[in-house]
This record gives sequence, structure tokens and C-alpha cells, in this order.
Amino acid sequence: MSANEHVPGNGTRLGVLLAIFEFPMLNVGLREVIDAEPDMQVIGEVPDRESMREHVLASPADVVITECLPFDRSGCSSFQAIETIRAMKPAIKILALECRCSSEQFSLAIKAGADGFLTREAQASDFVTALRSISRGETYVSPAMVTRMVNTYVLKSAQGTLEDPYEGLSDREREVMLLAAVGHTNREIARTLHL
Repeated sequence: MSANEHVPGNGTRLGVLLAIFEFPMLNVGLREVIDAEPDMQVIGEVPDRESMREHVLASPADVVITECLPFDRSGCSSFQAIETIRAMKPAIKILALECRCSSEQFSLAIKAGADGFLTREAQASDFVTALRSISRGETYVSPAMVTRMVNTYVLKSAQGTLEDPYEGLSDREREVMLLAAVGHTNREIARTLHL
């Protein structure tokens, strides 16, 4: 396979690197789902945490799928893995998978540099949709996560009140929300607002 065989945007396949260590059987299923799509393919697997840096640097992948790893002595190590991947290859897209090591995984993964986040309940079609979305520069959140976010943040207001949450936002928060609503990515918003 040539290096440009999987570059998106020129009619070739999206290259995906699997970096899932705790659940190796997940790699088998993901490879089958991804390779069945005409516009994407798995181009490699990282066998263990210790060799991740070497594999990511050597891979021509467009997207890395990594799991949120269980706690070790330093905390939930997936966020460190996401930060490391982002630092090594800023242009690569990262799809993070939930591991239930923290209730705040989603926001921590996105803050660490993930472009998308899927829960453990994700279906094969969710993976395909997420990969296509993040390859276009969009942020993808698992539908189950959206439901949790709505239940946690939107429906959290006091019972019986019909307050408009928009009224409670600062001018900067309104700017960010408007830019997100019209389809700008996190990076584009940061650039626009000089953050």
C-alpha cells in the first residue's frame, strides 16, 4: 500500500490505526466494521501501551481509535495517551472510547485533544459515522452521551421554572455557542476567538 492510498479528500480510503489494549477482541470487531466500508480501512494496530508512541509516529493513519484506559497510579491514563498523540501528530484525528473509569471522561477526553467520543454501547454504525465526522473536522459525540448531557446540564434547572438557559450565559459563552451552532470545530472557534 502506498502512503497516499488512504489520504482523505482525494477519493481514497481513510486510514485508521487501532490503539486498544485492554480489550483486544474489540480490535477484531472494529477491523471487520471499518474494512467493510469502501472509504476506510484499518492500516495498523498498536500491540501495547509501551509501543504506542513508536507506532503512531511511524503510521500514516488519518485517525487513531484509542480506549479510555483504566486507572493506573497516575490516574486515567487514556487522557495522557490522547495528549501524547495530539502532541506528536497535531493533524491526526482521535476517537476515544469510554471505559467507565470516570464520570467526566467525555469532557476530559475532549479537553485532552480527542475529536470524538463513543460510549461502550456504540453500535457498528456509530463507529462509521464518528470516523467520517471527525475526518471532516467535526466533533462527534455518541448519541447516548448527548442524552446524558441533556439530562445533566439542560434539565438540571429548578423544578417548575421555565428559565431560558441562554440568558445565564456570558457574552463569550454566547459567542462560542453561536460558532458551534453554525458548525465550527473546537479549533476553529479557538482560532476565531484568539484562545
